[in-house]
This record gives sequence, structure tokens and C-alpha cells, in this order.
Amino acid sequence: MYVIKPIGINMHDLGTIELTNVIYGLLFLTAIAAGFIDAAAGGGGLLTIPALMFAGLPPVQALGTNKFQACFGSFSASALFVRKKIVQLPPMKWMILSVAIAAALGACTVQLIDNGFLLLMMPIMFIAIAVYSYFSKDLGTTETKPKISSATFSVTAAPTVGFYDGFFGPGTGTFFALAFIKLQGSNFITATGRAKILNFTSNIVSVVIFLLSGQVLIVVGLVMAAGQIIGARLGARAAIRKGANFIRIITIVMCVCISVSLLFKTP
Repeated sequence: MYVIKPIGINMHDLGTIELTNVIYGLLFLTAIAAGFIDAAAGGGGLLTIPALMFAGLPPVQALGTNKFQACFGSFSASALFVRKKIVQLPPMKWMILSVAIAAALGACTVQLIDNGFLLLMMPIMFIAIAVYSYFSKDLGTTETKPKISSATFSVTAAPTVGFYDGFFGPGTGTFFALAFIKLQGSNFITATGRAKILNFTSNIVSVVIFLLSGQVLIVVGLVMAAGQIIGARLGARAAIRKGANFIRIITIVMCVCISVSLLFKTP
């Protein structure tokens, strides 16, 4: 059994978190699945955050560690979309900036919220994402005319989802992709690629905030990061080749299962 002491956290407040090799293995496998789902359709945090909480991490610390490991997956997927020239970075510069600022505000805000509130909110958010995923399965099959300009998108939808990612996170990639499809007229593959860029932006900014406030378990995060890289590469390739409608079905099922589990866990 390996005992982890979180960097920068008062051990008197949180206690000592003990993780066995079996738990490490399960977190690694969960990260592979989450990286695949997140890269292809979004929603990988639906698996990793509950897994971290069930391993014994308090909600805010689970969010911080999840952001840390998710950075590796979102970077891996983003790099593949850029290398395949599905996404160009220069036109997204203002979106990236607005998401970075909003995510930092979200990551600061979540640490001011009582953990009990997060425990109550999480199942509701998971259920909402499941309902969204079910009804949005046919979106993005073709490109359409943009409803708003990129400049408007940069000061409305982008920072809104960015704040959400810093504050909570699960389903962020899906929300970004939906915004690109509905507001920018992107097809699913292009929307997913752009979503990965913004998701990586919000992840890396949030991680800095969580690290500075001592809410990241580095060793746990690195173990899961290895799984994220593997899963993200596979998921991004699957999305590029054939889309990700089949992944949405998995996401819906997992959302429901996780929501039920959290509802039973919430006092």
C-alpha cells in the first residue's frame, strides 16, 4: 500500500489518502476509457471524477487531480487534430484567450464552494449531460452557415464553457463541440477538433490554479495521464475516421450509472 501526501494540502484537514496498486491499476484503465471517450465525443470526466472520488479524494481535490491528468489527454488529441490539419490555431487565438481567463476564474470560484454543494450538484450535472447527449446524437453531420461571428463566439460561448470547465468540467468537450456546431456551423469532426484545443486551454489554466492551491495529487495524476494519452490517441483517430455516434451511447449509459452511484453516495 502506498500512502500519498498531497502537495500543499493540510493533512490535518484532509487526512491521509491510501491507494493500493489495485486502485492505481483501476484508475489507469479508467483514464484510458475516459481519454478515448473525451477525444471522440467529450465527457471523459464523467468517468474519471467519480473514480477519483470513490478512491477517497474530496470533491475539489478530485477536480484538481482530474484536470491535471486530463491535460495530457486533451493535448495528445489536440496535437493529432492540428497535425491532420483539421484545425488551424491562428483563427482561434481570441477564443483561446477568453477561455483561458474564464477557466482561471472558474477554478478559483470552485474552491470557495462547500464540498457538500458539489456532491449534490454532480449527479444533477451528469443527468443533464446524459439527456443532452441523447437528444444531440444527430448534430454536426454537415456544415451549415454560422449563426454568429468568431468574434462574438469568443466573448460569449467560449468563455461560458471555459468557466464551466474550470468550475466543474465533465462534458466540457461535448459542450464546446455543440457550441461550434450550433453557433459556428461546423461539422462534427471540425467541431470536435476545435473543442479539443479549447478544452486543453481550459484544462492547463485550471491545473495551474489547482496546483498553486495544493489540490492535485501528482502521483495519481501521472498514473492516469499515461492512460489518458493512450485513450486520447485512439479516440481522436476514431473520431477522424468515422465520427463518434457510437461513443455517445456509451457516454449516456455511463452518465446514468455514475449519477445513480453518486446519488447513493451523497448523504
